[in-house]
Amino acid sequence: MKIAVVGAGSTYTPELVSGLSRERERLAVDELALHDIAAERRDVVGTLAARMLKRQSFDGELVVTGELDRALDGADFVLVQIRVGGQLARLSDETIPLACGCIGQETTGAGGFAKALRTVPVVLEIAERVRELAGSEAWIVDFTNPVGIVTRALLDAGHRAVGLCNVAIGLQRTSARFLGVEPGRVLVDQVGLNHLTWVRRVLLDGEDVLPELMADHGDEYAEHVGLPRRLLDELGAIPSYYLRYFYAHDDVLAEQLAGVPRAATVAEIERELLELYRDPTLDEKPALLEQRGGAFYSEVATALVASLADGRGDAQVVDIRNAGAVPGLADDDVVELPGRIEATGPVPLPQPPLAPELLGLVQHVAAYERLAVSAALSGDREDARKALLAHPLVGQWGLVEDLVDRLVDADAEHLPLFASKEVVA
Repeated sequence: MKIAVVGAGSTYTPELVSGLSRERERLAVDELALHDIAAERRDVVGTLAARMLKRQSFDGELVVTGELDRALDGADFVLVQIRVGGQLARLSDETIPLACGCIGQETTGAGGFAKALRTVPVVLEIAERVRELAGSEAWIVDFTNPVGIVTRALLDAGHRAVGLCNVAIGLQRTSARFLGVEPGRVLVDQVGLNHLTWVRRVLLDGEDVLPELMADHGDEYAEHVGLPRRLLDELGAIPSYYLRYFYAHDDVLAEQLAGVPRAATVAEIERELLELYRDPTLDEKPALLEQRGGAFYSEVATALVASLADGRGDAQVVDIRNAGAVPGLADDDVVELPGRIEATGPVPLPQPPLAPELLGLVQHVAAYERLAVSAALSGDREDARKALLAHPLVGQWGLVEDLVDRLVDADAEHLPLFASKEVVA
């Protein structure tokens, strides 16, 4: 088996490498190929990966390369974790919307839209090379944000792809700790869209224990997601912490306007991590990595790859086509929910209907995501305006017109499709 990681210069990569040993019995990896276009980061992370694999007694081949074709050739699984434009582009995503009075966040709202415009065409180019060099049976596992939009673009183009996020496993681990049990006994029944989900059940050995958990630990869940306990009680569900951008919009906007952009914090963490990675004695992932936001990535990624490889049929939270699982959404919408992981691909587990207060927001954002993919592929500012007009965190013409121009102009070097279009005054 060959696994290729595209964007392996990411500081997340040691998380992934550390997971290989945990699934060694299920994942007989003969070759691990780490690719990145940034030579220095690639070499630093690749050298640490070599030390970690040596410690794990990995007897396969490690390839660290800047040649995409070398990495993809013959791969069975391709994990994509790229950041087009790097942290500087993320800083624009988080600050340009603020100047227009909108939330600045890299995966949702106007900032997430800018990231989607940059990212979708690049990921699709990579996917085409996967199709040519790895074959139609290769799986593309996307960890690149915005995951739902990127996965939708991949599936629309006919690729064998599944999206992955680590939000669910974080809540699973928290719930298992509250219950005093091993995490493997707990399934978080999370449903919605990527970064727009609610947990309506927490299953312990198949039995829903969320009411008991809320009675005993509701305040802690509320603190975890940054929202009032009363809101969780009235919803009868635990929202993703990304829903704070919707449910506490004005408070978050005020915090962002007064605070330091998350991009600046992450950039500093990355500098510290890369310095740690250069230590020739380091042969395991450092604790600081959890502050980067990649906690448990290795476990969700390796568990998914292992189950796709052997068709175990276990349930994991993934981003896949709705296919009728969530009533009220189109079959081709990409949803995030538990799926049964078979060798032929994930199968979404049917869900009870979403309550109106949840379904309305999901439908709203699902329409935006459909339009965002169209805008990313057309390079047309009119399409971009329609997408932001449909997003509930923007949605006003007076904001949309200025935002699109600012975002596109700031990202011009990464948006060749938009550069080729004539701008109409």
